[in-house]
Amino acid sequence: MRGRGSTSGGPPKGQSNILLEIASVGSSLKVTAVDEASGLEVSFVAPANTARADIERLARAKLSYVAKKKGAP
Repeated sequence: MRGRGSTSGGPPKGQSNILLEIASVGSSLKVTAVDEASGLEVSFVAPANTARADIERLARAKLSYVAKKKGAP
């Protein structure tokens, strides 16, 4: 299914792989991201015309923020 699965090209050096689920809801995208190594899950809503690279960047940033907030390495 289009818009599902792991990120392409592998993770940036020093980061774990993330799994993305992207669902179109009206004029928005509901994005759920899961860190493969820790199992940490976050979600957010983005405009429907958001580039895939921006979604991946936002997902990594949110996962990093939540991990730090929870005290995870």
